[in-house]
Amino acid sequence: MRHEHIEVNSGLMIALVLAVISIGGLVEIVPLFYINETIEKVDGVRPYTPLELRGRDIYVREGCYLCHSQMVRPFRDEWLRYGHYSLAAESKYDHPFQWGSKRTGPDLARVGNKYSDQWQVQHLLKPTSVVPESIMPNYPWLLHNDLSYADVGDRMRALRRTGVPYSLTQAEYEANVKTFGKDVADKLDISQAQDNLLKQARGRNYDGLPNRITEMDALVAYLQVLGTMVDFSKYDEGYFAEFR
Repeated sequence: MRHEHIEVNSGLMIALVLAVISIGGLVEIVPLFYINETIEKVDGVRPYTPLELRGRDIYVREGCYLCHSQMVRPFRDEWLRYGHYSLAAESKYDHPFQWGSKRTGPDLARVGNKYSDQWQVQHLLKPTSVVPESIMPNYPWLLHNDLSYADVGDRMRALRRTGVPYSLTQAEYEANVKTFGKDVADKLDISQAQDNLLKQARGRNYDGLPNRITEMDALVAYLQVLGTMVDFSKYDEGYFAEFR
């Protein structure tokens, strides 16, 4: 069949286009029916603590996601700059996830513990003081504003309804002990939310102000946990390929 015959026959052209799309769709869709799980089975991934959760809320409120993504793509140049590519498992408790595609600033998926708490505080107060070429705005109010945390338990209850395993009952608590260990399970207990938030903030003193709990404490706590939950040295690259 000559190509010209196809071009001048609209009905035949439509039929062939639909055939090609159908074949392509089947090639992509059918294999999914033979994959039991697309979220990688890895150790360490847990829901955010109350303080980290409030920090994430502030991160979203300030629009940080508009300039920063949180998804390292599986390309060599990204591996070299940011580290191991992001796993679906790392975002399974995020509502909403912060993957993004905009990178006015660098990707933050693995920024946790890359810099000190003091560096993070200074960077948020005045980015150009530590990165002279930065075009990021200053966020001085984070250090001036006391952190609002009276409703952190309610925020955890809301996320619990979406499937995040924060515990309200003894059975849920015991399930978390089995899954995450007692130390983490204690931090996921909604009834102890405010006490756990204060304990973490005062214990590490993220903002450098021991007598106050500020929004800076929460945001830095959130930034410092990003990308730190999975120990990639425990897994071969072939292991993650099983879930693709």
